[in-house]
Amino acid sequence: MTLTIWTYDWVPPPPRGHVRDIRLRWACEEAGLPYRIATVRFEDRTGPDHLARQPFAQVPALQDGDIQLFESGACLLHLAKRSESLMPGDAKGRAETLEWVIAGLNSVEMVSVPWWFIGLSSPPENPLEGWLTSRLARLDAVLATRDYLAANRFTVADLLMADILRVPKLRAALIDYPAIQAYLTRILDRPAFRKSLQDQLDHFATADAARAKG
Repeated sequence: MTLTIWTYDWVPPPPRGHVRDIRLRWACEEAGLPYRIATVRFEDRTGPDHLARQPFAQVPALQDGDIQLFESGACLLHLAKRSESLMPGDAKGRAETLEWVIAGLNSVEMVSVPWWFIGLSSPPENPLEGWLTSRLARLDAVLATRDYLAANRFTVADLLMADILRVPKLRAALIDYPAIQAYLTRILDRPAFRKSLQDQLDHFATADAARAKG
């Protein structure tokens, strides 16, 4: 059955390449799962149809038959159960993958997103700087000892962590973390990521052309 990934029909240029439907696209590409892209008009994101899909008026959302999910982490874990290319079938490998998915969302992204958001206003001192550097230092220490986060191979945990770390402002802050830098370069060099990134950029470029025609 073909999966449906919901995203916006259009977004302004700055977030392009980072809208989180890319996480689901990437997972499907890695796993060879057939999928289609469906869109909600950016202007209609708070409308009742989309709120029934995603109560916080965000994207992505995922439709898999009669199963409907929102939040990228939940969607990724659902997709990971569909393919061992995303999560190992053995109990130990699954547990390691799960803990690192949760770590990406709760221990890294929970800190990095408010950190860069505060930084947009260029304060003289970012109150989250110490918190972020502590988390990055600990992650760097882990990645100095391994190529992947879980199960000694690429999993959905690496996909998620790499997408979190590649945000431009955060990536620029990785100069003092060589193990993270090497890890990020390695994961983002995967063909499935490169295709997913280009597909998303093309999606929004097509929307620009359609809007220009009126």
